[in-house]
Amino acid sequence: MSDTVEFDLDAYLGRIGWEGGRGADLGTLRGVHLAHSRAIPFENLDAFGGSAPSLDLGDLMAKLVYGRRRGGYCYEHNTLFRTALEALGFQVTGLAARVVLGAERPESRPRAHMTLLVHVPGDPQPYLADVGFGSIGALLEPVPLTADVEFRGAGRRHRLVHAPHHGPLELWVLQAHDGKGWEPQYAFTLDPFEAPDYEVFNWHVGANPRSPFTQNRYIQRVTAERHILLYGEVLTETTFADGTVHQRKVAEDDVERLLAEEFGIEL
Repeated sequence: MSDTVEFDLDAYLGRIGWEGGRGADLGTLRGVHLAHSRAIPFENLDAFGGSAPSLDLGDLMAKLVYGRRRGGYCYEHNTLFRTALEALGFQVTGLAARVVLGAERPESRPRAHMTLLVHVPGDPQPYLADVGFGSIGALLEPVPLTADVEFRGAGRRHRLVHAPHHGPLELWVLQAHDGKGWEPQYAFTLDPFEAPDYEVFNWHVGANPRSPFTQNRYIQRVTAERHILLYGEVLTETTFADGTVHQRKVAEDDVERLLAEEFGIEL
């Protein structure tokens, strides 16, 4: 397939189970964001298998929307999501972020994560939106681009703060509250990035043998009740109601069944 294939908004909205409004308003943005986050899993099976996934829109529709029932990682998710938002009437700017979760210094990580800035018609306030961050601290709903204010959405707590750096543009950091304190997730500036930039990032993340995504299986799914993560051979399940965390090892010959039953991924 190719980008000449027409984007099918009805098929996309059916895939994520969205039956709400289609106006370019904040309610639609929030609803579609949450529905996408819960419907389509995060997974790096292509990269783990040795090849960077295609970012061609036709291929994304075939993989994430139509019969294959797969998931993807940030470039796949947010490219598809951006296309859907633009079809709904939103203006969207692509951004690139440094994943700082677990990093000692933000500048030690490359800009390798795709995130989005969304403008709602008639609303002077832009929103940070991201359906492709593979972490329990990921956004489930968009947040206003406002510093030092806590936002709660779908049971998660986030805020944006400014951080000092040597560049001419303000550095924003998305933080998530883990129940104990604020944990930085990723850092970004507002300079726009385009499709060719993401193609380069995608090749590095999906094909470079030094990339974490080519070395370990990483699969995530979130529902209204729980977050499940398969990292390597360890399955971690977090229940939102009481915060309990259960972990167990998964045998290699049980992975395909687990992918189908727990993550909705059909190989």
